[in-house]
Amino acid sequence: MSSLNRERSGRARLALGMAVVFGMTSACTASPPPGARPTSATMSTPAQTAQQGAQSGTQPGTPLTAADIPSIVANVQPSVVTVLTDGGVGSGVVFAAEGLILTNEHVVRGNTDVEVAFADGQRVAGTVRATDPISDLALVETKRTGLPAAKFQSDLPRVGELAVVIGSPLGFENTATAGIISGLHREIPGSAASSQSLVDLIQTDAAISPGNSGGAVVNSRGEVIGISEAYIPPQSGAVALGFAIPAATAVRVAEQLREDGTADHAFIGLRPGGITSQIAEQLGLPDTRGALVLTVVDGGPADRAGIRPGDVLTALDGKEIASPEDLLAELRGKSPDQAVNVAYRRGTESKEAKVTLAARPAAEG
Repeated sequence: MSSLNRERSGRARLALGMAVVFGMTSACTASPPPGARPTSATMSTPAQTAQQGAQSGTQPGTPLTAADIPSIVANVQPSVVTVLTDGGVGSGVVFAAEGLILTNEHVVRGNTDVEVAFADGQRVAGTVRATDPISDLALVETKRTGLPAAKFQSDLPRVGELAVVIGSPLGFENTATAGIISGLHREIPGSAASSQSLVDLIQTDAAISPGNSGGAVVNSRGEVIGISEAYIPPQSGAVALGFAIPAATAVRVAEQLREDGTADHAFIGLRPGGITSQIAEQLGLPDTRGALVLTVVDGGPADRAGIRPGDVLTALDGKEIASPEDLLAELRGKSPDQAVNVAYRRGTESKEAKVTLAARPAAEG
């Protein structure tokens, strides 16, 4: 990653509590360490562990004991790749045997052609086939076929489960770290101002670093449970706080991207903002909870439902909205054309509206 403050290089900075900083443009891309860029040939074991996995007869998704981390890594490593661009290094996961690689959109942003390095040492050219900035996911197509596609778990993991992260932090290919699942449905506070992807994430204490973006977070059975997305840097006071896109979200978006190059997202037709204590005092609000409506799209879903700038959204289908990130997270699970009930405040008055969501226009991506 070009910025060491987060897996994303070059984005606007966000605050988490007391100035937690993330590079908000392209996540886990990393500049190579001083000297030559590490390759599979320079790593101590990637090809060896892949061979050991083949000798032991394990296949992606084979049940393994939680303590058998070396076998998990050997089993999954052939399905994790390094994605090299002009801007740096990221990671990816083999999505389909015919040469499709799933990675983060910010890893390949601004690139049409990339290079993909596999665990066996082979490097091939790749073409960015489709991207989705909303979910921060992308598909890269390579000419190499017969690849070991990763197995994805559709259900969310449980808090406390084993989590193994495999990727290329700082360009060190085929690196594995381990920890547990620390939390579910996490949002990065303040991120809604410049990104819609940092919501509804899996939290882990397994080390995620610049360059891990787009790589795999796997469980004890060797199944991908998440795609590495972001981390909070130690200088902000954090200790082992990493985040991943849930596998179910990644698979849903990847399938849509493979089908027609686009992904569908529910659109409510407004721009939400956070509520500071000064804003709450100015508007006469009892607290800073909620999502302040900054603008409303003319003729959009919110506009048609009577929602106006200055309103404060407080719930969606009965789920409390305490921040703009909460709103984006709730919308992540909705579909275009779905009707939702929105509770909001206008001054001292509490109101409700039924909003029929739309498909997000391309211009709103």
